[in-house]
Amino acid sequence: MRRIFAILAITALSLTGCGSDDEPTAAEPEAPAATEPEAAPEEDSNGPTVELASTDLGDVLVDQDGMTLYMFVPDQQQDGTPTCYDECAQAWPALEGEASAGDGIDESMLGTVERDDGTQQVTYNNLPLYNFSGDESAGDTNGQGLNDVWWVVDASGEPIMKSGG
Repeated sequence: MRRIFAILAITALSLTGCGSDDEPTAAEPEAPAATEPEAAPEEDSNGPTVELASTDLGDVLVDQDGMTLYMFVPDQQQDGTPTCYDECAQAWPALEGEASAGDGIDESMLGTVERDDGTQQVTYNNLPLYNFSGDESAGDTNGQGLNDVWWVVDASGEPIMKSGG
């Protein structure tokens, strides 16, 4: 019986130091209140940025690295539902995450749509956006008009359906 009381006493003593309302000790420094609100903007900065860049096709949407963004006609025909998967997605990777608006972009036109794997794909004017693996440098538009289904997008959210680049 003494053993049970001893265990209870030790347990009670060890718990009295937890959750006290006393001021923090040197081992428990109080964190400045300003550090928590700053964490939210850091999360936003992890997503892509969509902006405008000038090309031979006019001003088109690009990502934060200046790589051209494209829309896919079958997505448009499916009311903005992504349809490029598997081998298609290897050549045309989806722009994923919560995007922020860069220069020349109407933030109200930016959005996301859920892909089959649960990731979020960036949309502009309800058009899912993709990069093209055949574009090697910022400003390349090598995917323009491929198979008459891949088109760059202008600032108004409309595909530019002309050859060039």
